[in-house]
Amino acid sequence: MCKPDRWQNLYVLGLTGGIATGKSTVSRYLSRLGAHVIDADKIAHQVTRPGTPGFLKLVERFGEGIVAPDGTLDRKALGRIVFNDREALSDINSIVHPHVIGEIHNILDALDRSSAERGTPMCAVLDVPLLFEVGLDKICDEIWVVAIDLELQIQRLRQRDGYSREEALSRIRSQMDMEEKLARADVVIDNSGSPADTESRVRELWQGLNRRLGR
Repeated sequence: MCKPDRWQNLYVLGLTGGIATGKSTVSRYLSRLGAHVIDADKIAHQVTRPGTPGFLKLVERFGEGIVAPDGTLDRKALGRIVFNDREALSDINSIVHPHVIGEIHNILDALDRSSAERGTPMCAVLDVPLLFEVGLDKICDEIWVVAIDLELQIQRLRQRDGYSREEALSRIRSQMDMEEKLARADVVIDNSGSPADTESRVRELWQGLNRRLGR
């Protein structure tokens, strides 16, 4: 994978997976191990705070119905609008993603400068659900995909969010097919077992990566 010259002092690890596969759990384990995790979901919340360009553009596109009583973005209302509406989902992505990507680039720039000044290799973990879809895989040195089988994915999504089976399937199918993600992964983390099994696997992978980076 060929990364742009922009971050030559920084090793960029892309972390992604399907909805309810446990990507956030793996991200949390990596953070505990000392990884510098850049969470795209958190950034998406930041760039759509009240008064931001992202927030204003969303309200302009979808109306005041997506604004909660406290003036923040009502994400559940927005979710209901885009459910089974690919055009609306595309509009949201075209509004939010450029702001998220821009902020990720800013963070990577700062980390790259810090790594150069310290003279020691630094690894940044990009925790991005739509890593491939938005093209951020192109700036990664390595990509890890968190995966579970479809039935377990449906079960976990229903338990987590209270969806019917049909709703869960619709949300899973709205994302890139898991087989394609697996084919493009450098490392696959099977999260079908116990949390302890997954944590052990993540620790093993992280230690191996640090050895390769000479850390």
